[in-house]
Amino acid sequence: MLAFANAKINLGLHVTGKRADGYHNLETIFYPVKIYDVIETLDAEVLSCTIRGTDIPGDTKDNICLRAYHLLKNDFDLPPQHLCLLKNIPIGAGLGGGSADAAFLIKLLNEKFRLSLSNEQMEDYARKLGADCAFFIRNEAVYAEGKGDEFSEVSIDLNEYFLVLVKPGIHVSTAEAYDGIKPALPVTSLKDLIHLPLSDWKAELKNDFEASVFLKYPEIENIKNNLYHNGAIYASMSGSGSCVYAIFKSAVKLPELERTNKVFYNV
Repeated sequence: MLAFANAKINLGLHVTGKRADGYHNLETIFYPVKIYDVIETLDAEVLSCTIRGTDIPGDTKDNICLRAYHLLKNDFDLPPQHLCLLKNIPIGAGLGGGSADAAFLIKLLNEKFRLSLSNEQMEDYARKLGADCAFFIRNEAVYAEGKGDEFSEVSIDLNEYFLVLVKPGIHVSTAEAYDGIKPALPVTSLKDLIHLPLSDWKAELKNDFEASVFLKYPEIENIKNNLYHNGAIYASMSGSGSCVYAIFKSAVKLPELERTNKVFYNV
């Protein structure tokens, strides 16, 4: 059985406070985009995981997909599987690729072995694997708060626009990004800002990680400026970086950015 795990972008991101459990409270809008990893599960004699495509740092035995399998295995009599992951979503880009892989595997195993788990139950499993992992269970735009795993409905549809993602050859770790953050409550919540006209987003919709990440990696800020120079209505770093996305009114080509970055069009 196959699953196509898509990425996400953050429409605004405020880090609002430090939690007693070591995490941070935040508010953001998660929005799914059309860049995909492919996950396949095959019956096997022993559990294993094969990863192809984009290289993932670290030991394959620690891959989040294996952790997701073991999480369900603890509660259900799952037979061994050979997990095949074709990695296409960039790593360290703020696109939630690893979280998406784990969430979609949970959904895949639920379907394959008829576990009859509800969305709420699958979200509970996903929350144990990562702060944004639960988002990918329903995989629709949401306002997220808490650690990024408490969701409220939000009405937003960008399908009439042309979205572009630019990934430089830079990996920004989540820990590194948080090192430069000073949590603060926003003057206006994203719940309200997201309903402003798209033309107002440039002035109002902020990602708190940009200030410190841009200071350390000016190349990422240059990408954002380049996207605005090419006519973007709105551009922002996604999550804790390093990927920058932009919203255009119509299709564009950005050959100058393609020279030193990976560019994804119409996502």
